[in-house]
Amino acid sequence: MTREDTLMTGNGDFGRRISHHRHRLGLTPEQVADRADMSAGYVQYLESHLGIPDPGTVARLAAALETTVEDLRGGGRDRPPGPGHAAPNAVLEVLEPEECLRLIAPGGIGRVAFNSLDGPTVLPVNYRLHGGAIVFRTAYGGPMDQGLRTGVEGVEIKIGFQVDRLDEVRREGWSVLVQGPAHHVPPDEVEKVAEADVSPWAGGERHLYLRIVPHRITGRRIHCR
Repeated sequence: MTREDTLMTGNGDFGRRISHHRHRLGLTPEQVADRADMSAGYVQYLESHLGIPDPGTVARLAAALETTVEDLRGGGRDRPPGPGHAAPNAVLEVLEPEECLRLIAPGGIGRVAFNSLDGPTVLPVNYRLHGGAIVFRTAYGGPMDQGLRTGVEGVEIKIGFQVDRLDEVRREGWSVLVQGPAHHVPPDEVEKVAEADVSPWAGGERHLYLRIVPHRITGRRIHCR
């Protein structure tokens, strides 16, 4: 497992917040436990497991870590991401295309940027990687169907596709941009592309498969030294 996998997956947000504030204060689990009147083993358990303990435990941890209960519980989850200051010793790293593909390979949610009939448009989609291309589904006659259909054989529409992951606790994350032509998947290929098993959260009749063939892949990662 890579360093990025460790930061972005695994234990829950509550555990990462404990770890973040503990390291911010330069405390060991034993010192936090002493401040919060609990065992060091329990502090380590909370850092490495999902879930949030009872309100009394959260309050004692918040006091021990010199933060608020709301912050420790993630009370600002509905606020826009990224309002805080940069982390100490933050580094901006340019990613190689291979690393970019590794990061977006699990699929998830990305943003399609294209020129629609109404002008520049960015829409979120659920996507998967399939056969080296990005695959997603939309509705026939919808904005992307119309905006990405030229009606002229051999003419391709170049678009942008962006995926990111943010760790609000550590103020770290990455962003990948894929640029290339978008294609309507022809009927004789739909059965094969359907193996990607991409499922739009928006629901409804979304039987049109679209495919983005990467021509240029760039990415950046923000992390701490």
